[in-house]
Amino acid sequence: MEQEELVDILLTTYNSNINFLKKQIDSILNQSYRNIKLYISDDCSSEKEVIDVLKEYQKKDDRIYLFFQEKNLGFSKNFEFLLGVSTAEFIMFSDHDDIWYSNKVQKSLEKIKNTKADLVYCDEKQVDETGKLLNESYLKYKNFPIIEGKENLLCFTRSVSLGCSQIITKSLKEKLLPFKSDVIAHDWITMFVASLNNGISFIEEPLFAYRLHGDNIFGGRSFKTNIKRNKKGKKYKDFLGYRKNTIKKAYYNGAKMCLAYTKEEKYEKIIDYYEKIMNSKYINLNLKKYFEFLGYKNMGKRALKEIMLFHFPILSYFVYLVA
Repeated sequence: MEQEELVDILLTTYNSNINFLKKQIDSILNQSYRNIKLYISDDCSSEKEVIDVLKEYQKKDDRIYLFFQEKNLGFSKNFEFLLGVSTAEFIMFSDHDDIWYSNKVQKSLEKIKNTKADLVYCDEKQVDETGKLLNESYLKYKNFPIIEGKENLLCFTRSVSLGCSQIITKSLKEKLLPFKSDVIAHDWITMFVASLNNGISFIEEPLFAYRLHGDNIFGGRSFKTNIKRNKKGKKYKDFLGYRKNTIKKAYYNGAKMCLAYTKEEKYEKIIDYYEKIMNSKYINLNLKKYFEFLGYKNMGKRALKEIMLFHFPILSYFVYLVA
């Protein structure tokens, strides 16, 4: 009988919600695919209960390996640390607050072995704090593009998958490490570097429940909700500050991060486009660049919102005022 491949699962914690954390760890340990190692790195939590819970789980299951950071590394650096610890041929990322369905590891592993891609990601359902279903497909709800194959420009220009939906190869990990200084999102850079190498494959079936709650670092909140969370004032200069910060965080910084992993000139043009967009104040009619760099099929309302924010800020301002 062929020996089962080992899959390393990387989970980071920091003052995590205990109830969410327990449910997530349970869902990982109860996977139908058993040959896993769960590496957990706590990022210097100040809440002792988090540490105690992790130690209790380690006593119950010898597949758990714990690391306690002496100082706060931050989200991406903590995952970089765990990637450095991992030795398996296949690696998965985990948030502390989701719920994996029992077949997530099995189906992800089968797909990546069959396609020989560097990265496979899946769809996910979206649930609230109580576990109540919000959306059957998070990717359809957010109008995300489906990425497969190699050298897809969208992997550079926007974040297109959640880290907790991914399985990657050891060879991809070795191309990523050590992280360049500009790395701000491990899941964005994995997609981009995978697209430059053995490519990406996709599983349409939702394989876990992605939890939306008030403490999400990233989350599936609406456009208006995100405005409310980040609005600083009602003057047009306040809006321009919000707009520039939003484009910088959600698009430009990620693209700059990816640029550190390639020397191709075509990507420099995208950086230039973002810089011009961020510095425009009222209108920018270069819509051709938007569709060249960021457009894809079935975008729905997402395209309209982005075009307004990027190219017609004077119109977006009215949405900002009433949000």
